[in-house]
Amino acid sequence: MTCFDIVFPVILYMLLFILLIVLIMFIVRLLNTLDKVDKAIDDYNQKSSKLDGLFDIVDNTTDMVANISDLAVGFITKSITNIINKKERKEENNEQEK
Repeated sequence: MTCFDIVFPVILYMLLFILLIVLIMFIVRLLNTLDKVDKAIDDYNQKSSKLDGLFDIVDNTTDMVANISDLAVGFITKSITNIINKKERKEENNEQEK
């Protein structure tokens, strides 16, 4: 029984020491990985900020094209409406003359 009282704590302390060393190594590797991820995110942010100007140009261009198409559709619609109204007025004038 005294053998278990002496050997068991020694084995347990050795295993805890090994676990502590493994955890320290894991934390060091985790910190290195986090540094690499941080550098990658900084690089991504830098590259995306360079593209912001391009996206602004594309956004402004699409807005201009949408405004021009709205004006064109409005002009065509107004023209067709005027043509139809003129035909209806001519038909009404012809009916009133008869």
